[in-house]
Amino acid sequence: MAWTWPWAKHPAGMAAPRPQPAGSSTEQPTERKAAGGFVAPHMAGTAAWTKPGYGGLAREGYMRNPVVHCAVRLIAQTAAAFPWLLYEGVTELETHPLLDLLTRPNPRQAGASFLETLYTHLLIGGNAYVERVDGSAGPAELYLLRPDGVSVSCAADGWPEALEQRDGGRSRRIGLTGVRAEALHLRLTHPLDDVSGFAPLEAALMALDIHNAAGAWNKALLDNSARPSGALVYAPKEGGNLTEEQFDRLKTELEEGYSGPARAGRPLLLEGGLDWKA
Repeated sequence: MAWTWPWAKHPAGMAAPRPQPAGSSTEQPTERKAAGGFVAPHMAGTAAWTKPGYGGLAREGYMRNPVVHCAVRLIAQTAAAFPWLLYEGVTELETHPLLDLLTRPNPRQAGASFLETLYTHLLIGGNAYVERVDGSAGPAELYLLRPDGVSVSCAADGWPEALEQRDGGRSRRIGLTGVRAEALHLRLTHPLDDVSGFAPLEAALMALDIHNAAGAWNKALLDNSARPSGALVYAPKEGGNLTEEQFDRLKTELEEGYSGPARAGRPLLLEGGLDWKA
């Protein structure tokens, strides 16, 4: 914050006047105005941005912003609608256990729902985690792990070797390496991270927050009957101030009688000494 004192001898940031030679006149023609000095404080606020991460992006983007919700769902549903084709060499296989697994990955999800959720995880968080559950004859079920409860554990050489899943106070380790890996980590390209993916929504984070803040601002303005901000000034002829009881009563009457869309357009009834300044 910078304070400017117009009546100061040497305002901040300005050099003192150069000394005049002896005998020379230092008086300059001046224009005198009937105005007093003033103090002009300028306070600069700091913007609050949504923190990157699956949880914040999901809440502020997919669950709160209609543009993000529509875009993510449209992409995920369209991608999930494409049929899977399986070939052995140049021959297309009409039936196969893998096709059956993709058609019904687990008892709770059909193939389209499973893939839509997978693509949604990728678009919001940049990562998707698929766990495989084996049966007597090989892979029997596929499950998606929610990205905000999973972290990637790396080996001594720096490459991922397992997933660490946390659920409340419990945690478990799911292997990523070997011929019979228990999980698959899908990620979008991240230019600065060799392990985790970069969420497309994170690149639009500033635009997302601005859009949400503008909506909240407009909603608050509508709740206030779309009136510009103003001040209710008390200036009685005999001087004095409102008592605390009078102030609280006036504040309550304004909030209950003149705020909100149902009270829009009501005339403001003021007592003596009160004036509304927009």
